[in-house]
Amino acid sequence: MVTTCAGENTQNEAVVNDQDRHRWNRKFLQGEHDSTEPSSVITDIEHLLPRQGNALDVAGGAGRHSLWLAQRGLTVTLVDISDEALRISQTRSQSLGIQLKTVHLDLEQEPLPAGPWDLILAVHYLDRTLFPRFAEALAPGGLLVFLQPTQSNLQRHQRPSARFLLEDGELPALLSGLRTLHYEEGWLVEGRHEALVVAQATSQSSAGSQ
Repeated sequence: MVTTCAGENTQNEAVVNDQDRHRWNRKFLQGEHDSTEPSSVITDIEHLLPRQGNALDVAGGAGRHSLWLAQRGLTVTLVDISDEALRISQTRSQSLGIQLKTVHLDLEQEPLPAGPWDLILAVHYLDRTLFPRFAEALAPGGLLVFLQPTQSNLQRHQRPSARFLLEDGELPALLSGLRTLHYEEGWLVEGRHEALVVAQATSQSSAGSQ
């Protein structure tokens, strides 16, 4: 049995998180996530999304959704662990003449940027502990848009691996304090078995009411 003190645990976590940052930097440098187009699953629900206010793109990578949201009129903050992804997103935003705020953030260790947010978007990033924080950070009436593959996706695709997938039918149970406006789960338009939700904060559950 190996015994570690609290300081050693903190140091080990820092090493792991630094490894994550370097791993994602390498992926973006190699062009593995170089798409500039937003997910068509998200653009298909455009009519449900606001065109003004403050939006937070969680683990938004190189900004394919952030830039789309900003072009629609929202003031967007993109957070990601990869500083290379943030550099790419800033280059793209400048070339388009779009204002985009980027924040280098390890969401496993650091809090969400202070809200309240009119829209929080999380595409293909699963951390179940974030859901209560999403509800707290939303403005009254603010929307959470969350999209993630489920375990059934492994029937056709090897990746993401099982530890990054929702259980089939799990997503609604994670939405405590939010009112579901739109929910679908299945083989969606991009060929993955995914769960998609648009959920709305009530004044009781949101940061804006505190």
